[in-house]
Amino acid sequence: MAETEKPKGNQLNIEISEEVADGIYSNLAIITHSNSEFVLDFVRVMPGVPKAKVRARVLLTPQHAKRLMRALADNISKFEQVHGQIKDTEMPQIPMNFGGPAAQA
Repeated sequence: MAETEKPKGNQLNIEISEEVADGIYSNLAIITHSNSEFVLDFVRVMPGVPKAKVRARVLLTPQHAKRLMRALADNISKFEQVHGQIKDTEMPQIPMNFGGPAAQA
């Protein structure tokens, strides 16, 4: 094996199933938190449909949530450098009474 072909010590091999690789579409994210975790619920809201389901839920430690926020900000900045500024549109008022823990500061 050549020097450049050797696996690096910190390399992580990540696998993804076909089902997960297909992804989900979400046009609404609801974020709640407790003192020990952040909960990200990804929802698909359809126009004219009064009901929507959570399509995916991700639980994060506060430290990982902060790393995710920084990584997302970095990627948005890189995207905008190539494609131009993302226009922020008005989000329609959606009642958030589907249950789950209330956000805490």
